[in-house]
Amino acid sequence: MRRIIQNSLREALQTLRGFMEQEANLRELEAVAGQIAGCLKAGNKVLVFGNGGSMADAMHFAEELTGRFRKDRKALPAIALSDPSFLTCVANDYGFDQVFARGVQAYAVPGDVAIGISTSGDSPNIIQGLAAARGAACHTVLLSGASGGALAGVCDHQLLVPASSTARIQELHTLILHTLIECVEHLLFSEE
Repeated sequence: MRRIIQNSLREALQTLRGFMEQEANLRELEAVAGQIAGCLKAGNKVLVFGNGGSMADAMHFAEELTGRFRKDRKALPAIALSDPSFLTCVANDYGFDQVFARGVQAYAVPGDVAIGISTSGDSPNIIQGLAAARGAACHTVLLSGASGGALAGVCDHQLLVPASSTARIQELHTLILHTLIECVEHLLFSEE
């Protein structure tokens, strides 16, 4: 049992180090935080979506923006495309590949930021959702793992976790999302 625990923690630490040691990742984090802050300052919103654990991450990210993270401040507009009634309606009528694209079509306006979270980068509904966001003149961000799969190089920004383990990728996605929120709060509310 102890070996399993130590191996899991060691693998998580190696994944974090691998991400941090790539200067391009740090620049992308800064750029994405600036993009989100600029979007919100201009009166736009953030749309975020993913499947399974990535949907949980999307919901967590949106609630931290609309609620609070480290400081009391005004609510920031963020929508996780996660309503079960909406998802099952669209999946039934148009197919599961269209659930996020339809959500983007319903809510996105030019200048919004759309964040797609996919550990593989190959999820058809994430691909379609980000394509719809580009079509709506949104700024697009991909959170993925390893090479980014089919979505590699497609978005304005991509944050790729250097791992193939879904668990390690999702763990670092949570840290990335928390870091983005902290940076956005700093950029928008540091004088308060």
